[in-house]
Amino acid sequence: MFYREQAEIQNVAADAATLPLVRDRCLRAAAAWEELADRAQKTQDACIVKAEAEAEQLRLSEISKDN
Repeated sequence: MFYREQAEIQNVAADAATLPLVRDRCLRAAAAWEELADRAQKTQDACIVKAEAEAEQLRLSEISKDN
């Protein structure tokens, strides 16, 4: 996932940084990318759950029409 890749890039940059402020900036950026990744994952999971619920509702309505 793009966001996790960006977080990893920032973690590598933080490890390579020799200046404390640069290291801190990279670590903050990595944390922000991780937060974005978590939000994107939650959104994706919610969409999957919603789609499954809608499919189940459609299935049930088709069954009730057949009876």
